[in-house]
Amino acid sequence: MRKDAPDLNHTAPRSPAEILGDLAHLARMLDKARALHAGTLGEYIYPCPMDLALADFLQIDPHLFQKAAATRTDAQMIEWITMHGVERSRAEKAAFTAELLSMAPDEENLPRFIAARDAAQPGRDDVTTWAQLIDLDEGRLGGGPPSA
Repeated sequence: MRKDAPDLNHTAPRSPAEILGDLAHLARMLDKARALHAGTLGEYIYPCPMDLALADFLQIDPHLFQKAAATRTDAQMIEWITMHGVERSRAEKAAFTAELLSMAPDEENLPRFIAARDAAQPGRDDVTTWAQLIDLDEGRLGGGPPSA
């Protein structure tokens, strides 16, 4: 087991907006996978819908990914993905990253999104995507709403 698995009972995983291997969310997914293996996932979910979207894009099994992440560095995991997933071009990765980071709640999930956003910081109407909500909730999206 990796000794540097994050303890997500006391810290947040990396931002979904952090780019690793030309992909958004990969760093966060690795943090959660490692924490699950170490028993330190806390209240986080692995695999969550964003994890599943990334796994689907890469065509990798999220449970095999989790097992591989337990003993590999980030760089080794990028190699593992290359060996076990489908090859994606930089353009495909950029398009996936843009789509993932711009995912907004649908009509059904909008009330839950607004409630979570207001619980994190009321009045943040500038926070409109799931990735932004995660960063707001975890304290990475400082400031307040833009001035009118």
